Amino acid sequence: MTDPADTRCSARFFALIPCAGQGSRAGMAGGQAKQYQAIDGLPMVLHTLAAFQAVGRLARTLVVVAQDDRFFESRAGARFDVAACGGAHRADSVRQGLDVLRQAGAEASDWVLVHDAARCLVTPEQINQLIDACQHDDVGGLLAHKLPDTLKCEVDGRVSATLDRSDKWLAQTPQMFRMGTLLQALDTAESTGSAVTDESSAIEALGLTPKLVSGSAQNFKVTYPQDFALAEAILLNRRRPA
Repeated sequence: MTDPADTRCSARFFALIPCAGQGSRAGMAGGQAKQYQAIDGLPMVLHTLAAFQAVGRLARTLVVVAQDDRFFESRAGARFDVAACGGAHRADSVRQGLDVLRQAGAEASDWVLVHDAARCLVTPEQINQLIDACQHDDVGGLLAHKLPDTLKCEVDGRVSATLDRSDKWLAQTPQMFRMGTLLQALDTAESTGSAVTDESSAIEALGLTPKLVSGSAQNFKVTYPQDFALAEAILLNRRRPA
Protein backbone atom coordinates (compact mmCIF):
# COMPACT_ATOMS: atom_id res chain seq x y z
CA MET A 1 0.00 0.00 0.00
CA THR A 2 1.27 3.48 -0.89
CA ASP A 3 1.94 5.73 2.08
CA PRO A 4 -0.10 8.99 1.81
CA ALA A 5 3.00 10.95 2.73
CA ASP A 6 4.87 9.43 -0.22
CA THR A 7 2.01 10.41 -2.53
CA ARG A 8 2.11 14.00 -1.27
CA CYS A 9 5.89 14.20 -1.67
CA SER A 10 5.71 12.92 -5.25
CA ALA A 11 2.94 15.32 -6.26
CA ARG A 12 3.37 17.01 -9.62
CA PHE A 13 2.80 20.66 -10.55
CA PHE A 14 0.34 21.73 -13.25
CA ALA A 15 -0.45 25.21 -14.55
CA LEU A 16 -3.93 26.27 -15.59
CA ILE A 17 -4.48 29.53 -17.47
CA PRO A 18 -8.15 30.58 -17.86
CA CYS A 19 -8.24 32.53 -21.13
CA ALA A 20 -11.93 32.71 -22.07
CA GLY A 21 -12.77 36.24 -20.90
CA GLN A 22 -13.37 39.23 -23.14
CA GLY A 23 -11.84 41.95 -20.93
CA SER A 24 -14.56 44.55 -21.48
CA ARG A 25 -12.94 47.03 -19.08
CA ALA A 26 -9.92 47.30 -21.37
CA GLY A 27 -12.08 49.20 -23.86
CA MET A 28 -10.55 47.62 -26.96
CA ALA A 29 -12.17 48.10 -30.34
CA GLY A 30 -12.58 45.42 -32.98
CA GLY A 31 -13.99 42.71 -30.76
CA GLN A 32 -10.63 41.04 -30.05
CA ALA A 33 -10.31 39.70 -26.51
CA LYS A 34 -7.97 41.64 -24.22
CA GLN A 35 -5.54 38.75 -23.73
CA TYR A 36 -4.81 38.68 -27.48
CA GLN A 37 -3.98 42.37 -27.81
CA ALA A 38 -0.33 43.01 -28.64
CA ILE A 39 2.10 44.23 -26.00
CA ASP A 40 5.73 44.71 -26.99
CA GLY A 41 5.12 42.93 -30.29
CA LEU A 42 3.37 39.82 -28.96
CA PRO A 43 -0.18 38.98 -27.90
CA MET A 44 -0.39 39.48 -24.16
CA VAL A 45 -1.12 35.84 -23.34
CA LEU A 46 2.07 34.68 -25.08
CA HIS A 47 4.15 36.74 -22.64
CA THR A 48 2.25 35.01 -19.84
CA LEU A 49 2.85 31.56 -21.29
CA ALA A 50 6.55 32.25 -21.88
CA ALA A 51 7.04 32.65 -18.14
CA PHE A 52 5.40 29.30 -17.40
CA GLN A 53 7.29 27.53 -20.19
CA ALA A 54 10.52 28.59 -18.48
CA VAL A 55 9.57 26.69 -15.30
CA GLY A 56 10.95 23.21 -15.92
CA ARG A 57 9.21 21.44 -13.05
CA LEU A 58 5.71 22.02 -14.41
CA ALA A 59 4.30 18.73 -15.70
CA ARG A 60 1.84 20.44 -18.01
CA THR A 61 0.40 23.87 -18.80
CA LEU A 62 -3.23 24.02 -19.91
CA VAL A 63 -4.87 27.08 -21.46
CA VAL A 64 -8.67 27.15 -21.26
CA VAL A 65 -10.32 29.16 -24.06
CA ALA A 66 -13.90 29.77 -25.17
CA GLN A 67 -15.50 27.11 -27.37
CA ASP A 68 -15.37 29.26 -30.51
CA ASP A 69 -11.84 30.58 -29.90
CA ARG A 70 -9.46 29.87 -32.79
CA PHE A 71 -6.47 31.96 -31.64
CA PHE A 72 -4.17 29.01 -30.87
CA GLU A 73 -4.98 26.92 -33.95
CA SER A 74 -2.08 28.42 -35.92
CA ARG A 75 0.42 27.81 -33.13
CA ALA A 76 1.23 24.14 -33.71
CA GLY A 77 4.10 22.72 -31.74
CA ALA A 78 3.58 24.94 -28.72
CA ARG A 79 4.73 23.51 -25.39
CA PHE A 80 1.33 23.92 -23.80
CA ASP A 81 -2.10 22.42 -24.30
CA VAL A 82 -5.35 24.20 -25.18
CA ALA A 83 -8.86 23.14 -24.17
CA ALA A 84 -11.88 24.89 -25.72
CA CYS A 85 -14.12 24.44 -22.68
CA GLY A 86 -14.19 27.92 -21.18
CA GLY A 87 -17.32 29.08 -19.37
CA ALA A 88 -19.16 32.33 -18.88
CA HIS A 89 -17.25 33.08 -15.67
CA ARG A 90 -13.63 32.58 -14.64
CA ALA A 91 -14.58 29.98 -12.02
CA ASP A 92 -16.39 27.99 -14.71
CA SER A 93 -13.30 27.97 -16.91
CA VAL A 94 -11.10 26.88 -14.02
CA ARG A 95 -13.53 24.13 -13.05
CA GLN A 96 -13.70 22.79 -16.61
CA GLY A 97 -9.93 22.99 -16.93
CA LEU A 98 -9.46 20.96 -13.76
CA ASP A 99 -11.67 18.24 -15.27
CA VAL A 100 -9.47 18.18 -18.39
CA LEU A 101 -6.35 17.81 -16.27
CA ARG A 102 -7.88 15.01 -14.20
CA GLN A 103 -8.98 13.17 -17.35
CA ALA A 104 -5.40 13.44 -18.62
CA GLY A 105 -4.03 11.75 -15.50
CA ALA A 106 -3.58 14.48 -12.88
CA GLU A 107 -4.21 13.21 -9.35
CA ALA A 108 -6.15 14.81 -6.52
CA SER A 109 -2.90 15.21 -4.58
CA ASP A 110 -1.16 17.07 -7.44
CA TRP A 111 -0.76 20.83 -7.28
CA VAL A 112 -2.36 23.21 -9.76
CA LEU A 113 -1.20 26.79 -10.26
CA VAL A 114 -4.03 28.93 -11.63
CA HIS A 115 -2.91 32.15 -13.29
CA ASP A 116 -4.67 35.04 -15.01
CA ALA A 117 -3.84 35.28 -18.72
CA ALA A 118 -3.76 39.07 -18.34
CA ARG A 119 -1.00 39.02 -15.71
CA CYS A 120 1.60 39.01 -18.46
CA LEU A 121 4.44 40.39 -16.32
CA VAL A 122 4.77 37.39 -14.03
CA THR A 123 8.29 35.93 -14.07
CA PRO A 124 9.60 32.36 -13.85
CA GLU A 125 11.32 33.39 -10.61
CA GLN A 126 7.99 34.39 -9.04
CA ILE A 127 6.34 31.14 -10.14
CA ASN A 128 9.19 29.12 -8.65
CA GLN A 129 9.04 31.23 -5.49
CA LEU A 130 5.39 30.28 -5.04
CA ILE A 131 6.09 26.59 -5.62
CA ASP A 132 8.97 26.62 -3.16
CA ALA A 133 6.86 28.34 -0.50
CA CYS A 134 3.77 26.14 -0.87
CA GLN A 135 4.83 22.65 -1.97
CA HIS A 136 5.06 21.40 1.62
CA ASP A 137 2.17 23.49 2.96
CA ASP A 138 -1.03 21.81 4.13
CA VAL A 139 -3.26 24.27 2.22
CA GLY A 140 -1.34 26.04 -0.53
CA GLY A 141 -1.23 29.74 -1.22
CA LEU A 142 -0.99 32.63 -3.59
CA LEU A 143 1.26 35.43 -4.69
CA ALA A 144 0.11 38.70 -3.14
CA HIS A 145 1.37 42.24 -2.67
CA LYS A 146 1.23 44.12 0.61
CA LEU A 147 -1.05 47.12 0.15
CA PRO A 148 1.18 50.23 -0.04
CA ASP A 149 -1.53 52.91 -0.28
CA THR A 150 -3.96 54.39 2.19
CA LEU A 151 -7.30 52.63 1.81
CA LYS A 152 -10.56 54.59 1.84
CA CYS A 153 -14.24 53.62 2.09
CA GLU A 154 -16.69 55.58 -0.07
CA VAL A 155 -20.29 56.65 0.20
CA ASP A 156 -21.84 58.71 -2.61
CA GLY A 157 -18.45 59.72 -3.98
CA ARG A 158 -17.06 60.90 -0.64
CA VAL A 159 -14.73 59.33 1.89
CA SER A 160 -16.64 57.67 4.70
CA ALA A 161 -13.71 56.03 6.50
CA THR A 162 -9.99 55.29 6.35
CA LEU A 163 -9.12 51.64 6.85
CA ASP A 164 -6.10 50.17 8.57
CA ARG A 165 -3.88 48.83 5.78
CA SER A 166 -1.37 46.97 7.97
CA ASP A 167 -3.05 43.60 7.35
CA LYS A 168 -4.28 44.22 3.79
CA TRP A 169 -2.86 42.46 0.73
CA LEU A 170 -3.65 42.65 -2.99
CA ALA A 171 -4.29 39.12 -4.23
CA GLN A 172 -2.37 38.12 -7.33
CA THR A 173 -1.81 34.92 -9.28
CA PRO A 174 -0.61 32.22 -9.60
CA GLN A 175 -2.67 30.67 -6.83
CA MET A 176 -1.52 27.15 -5.96
CA PHE A 177 -3.69 24.46 -4.37
CA ARG A 178 -4.11 20.70 -4.42
CA MET A 179 -6.18 19.57 -7.38
CA GLY A 180 -8.73 17.68 -5.26
CA THR A 181 -9.11 20.47 -2.71
CA LEU A 182 -9.71 23.10 -5.37
CA LEU A 183 -12.26 20.90 -7.13
CA GLN A 184 -14.10 20.44 -3.84
CA ALA A 185 -13.97 24.17 -3.10
CA LEU A 186 -15.36 25.18 -6.51
CA ASP A 187 -18.10 22.54 -6.40
CA THR A 188 -19.10 23.64 -2.90
CA ALA A 189 -19.23 27.28 -3.97
CA GLU A 190 -21.43 26.40 -6.95
CA SER A 191 -23.83 24.33 -4.86
CA THR A 192 -24.19 27.08 -2.25
CA GLY A 193 -24.33 29.96 -4.72
CA SER A 194 -21.26 31.57 -3.19
CA ALA A 195 -19.35 34.16 -5.20
CA VAL A 196 -15.87 33.03 -6.27
CA THR A 197 -13.63 36.00 -7.05
CA ASP A 198 -10.48 33.87 -7.13
CA GLU A 199 -9.37 30.37 -6.19
CA SER A 200 -8.30 31.50 -2.73
CA SER A 201 -11.80 32.76 -1.93
CA ALA A 202 -13.22 29.32 -2.75
CA ILE A 203 -10.58 27.65 -0.57
CA GLU A 204 -11.28 30.10 2.26
CA ALA A 205 -14.98 29.21 2.12
CA LEU A 206 -13.99 25.66 3.14
CA GLY A 207 -12.53 27.11 6.34
CA LEU A 208 -8.92 26.85 5.13
CA THR A 209 -6.31 29.61 5.30
CA PRO A 210 -4.10 29.96 2.18
CA LYS A 211 -0.54 31.14 2.60
CA LEU A 212 0.39 34.64 1.42
CA VAL A 213 3.61 34.67 -0.60
CA SER A 214 5.04 38.11 -1.27
CA GLY A 215 4.87 38.94 -4.97
CA SER A 216 5.69 42.07 -6.94
CA ALA A 217 3.89 45.29 -7.79
CA GLN A 218 4.76 44.53 -11.43
CA ASN A 219 2.61 41.38 -11.38
CA PHE A 220 -0.53 43.41 -11.97
CA LYS A 221 -3.50 42.37 -14.08
CA VAL A 222 -3.73 44.37 -17.30
CA THR A 223 -7.27 45.65 -17.02
CA TYR A 224 -7.66 49.26 -18.18
CA PRO A 225 -6.42 50.95 -21.40
CA GLN A 226 -3.58 52.73 -19.60
CA ASP A 227 -2.29 49.41 -18.23
CA PHE A 228 -1.15 48.34 -21.70
CA ALA A 229 1.39 51.18 -21.98
CA LEU A 230 2.72 50.48 -18.49
CA ALA A 231 3.10 46.75 -19.18
CA GLU A 232 4.92 47.46 -22.44
CA ALA A 233 7.31 49.86 -20.73
CA ILE A 234 8.16 47.23 -18.12
CA LEU A 235 8.75 44.54 -20.77
CA LEU A 236 10.99 46.89 -22.77
CA ASN A 237 12.96 47.76 -19.67
CA ARG A 238 13.52 44.08 -18.85
CA ARG A 239 15.17 43.56 -22.24
CA ARG A 240 17.71 46.32 -21.71
CA PRO A 241 21.26 45.23 -20.91
CA ALA A 242 22.05 45.38 -17.21
